[in-house]
Amino acid sequence: MNITKKTTVGELVAQDYRTASVFKKNKIDFCCNGGRSIEEACEKKQLESNHLIEQLKQVTAEKKDSSVDYNSWPLDLLADYIEKKHHRYVEAKTLEIMPFLDKVMRVHGGRHPELLEVGKLFKESAGELAMHMKKEEFILFPYIRKMVQAQQTGTAVHAPFGSVQNPIQTMMHEHDSEGERFGKIASLTDNYTPPADACNTYRLTFSLLKEFEEDLNLHIHLENNILFPKSIALEESFAAV
Repeated sequence: MNITKKTTVGELVAQDYRTASVFKKNKIDFCCNGGRSIEEACEKKQLESNHLIEQLKQVTAEKKDSSVDYNSWPLDLLADYIEKKHHRYVEAKTLEIMPFLDKVMRVHGGRHPELLEVGKLFKESAGELAMHMKKEEFILFPYIRKMVQAQQTGTAVHAPFGSVQNPIQTMMHEHDSEGERFGKIASLTDNYTPPADACNTYRLTFSLLKEFEEDLNLHIHLENNILFPKSIALEESFAAV
């Protein structure tokens, strides 16, 4: 794999998800801001791009394990997977995390007032994600499936919203908002590090929040860097016929 300073972060992770670990370690956002080149991302973080590229080359040179190659999946399968795996995860985990977070805020909020802001941000995220996912499930994903079917059958397909780029632009904007929100949560919690006086519930809550953010990062990556650009390209292929 030829990796240069001009290689786009999101495209690289789409080709080989193992590179995500390098970007995470260097605190480079590969999902919401995946459109940046390695050079631009390094300038933002004041990192040496050649050093980062060496790390990326080491990871990609290793023998591949059984990691899932999402980039090779048909678009309708990928949309189904995102909905059944990641959307359902968000729905289940928000219900699980909320009571723990409420308890931790009530018991420890006096000594750790940052917990109150964490609780506020997470509840905002839960509400926004619920609406966001429904828009994908009822508007965007069904149209992507229709495009795949139209390609297979050689029939025409018409977007009720003008172009697939319109809902995609909205979804990506909302992804950016979630990325910013969880960036604040990570900062407030010192990257989900429990304080010395944390009880087991406190520690569990931080562990669940960290897991939630990691799943959300993969969720957004699959959409921003694979599903969305390929859906746009598919729609454009109809116009070229």
